[in-house]
Amino acid sequence: MTLIVFAIGAVCVIEGLVLALAPSRIENLLRAFADLPVETRRLIGAAALATGVFLIALARWLGL
Repeated sequence: MTLIVFAIGAVCVIEGLVLALAPSRIENLLRAFADLPVETRRLIGAAALATGVFLIALARWLGL
């Protein structure tokens, strides 16, 4: 449970930094992302999901 809380906190810190330091870049990125075809967005989401699962498995294997 501690690892889950830590992971959620880390994501919030990273997202907060991005939004605080470069809000206009986020708007541009979201516009560009909206222009991508649905299948490309789905592929990006699947790749992010796979990367996240891999990192979680790696962290557990390393005993973090």
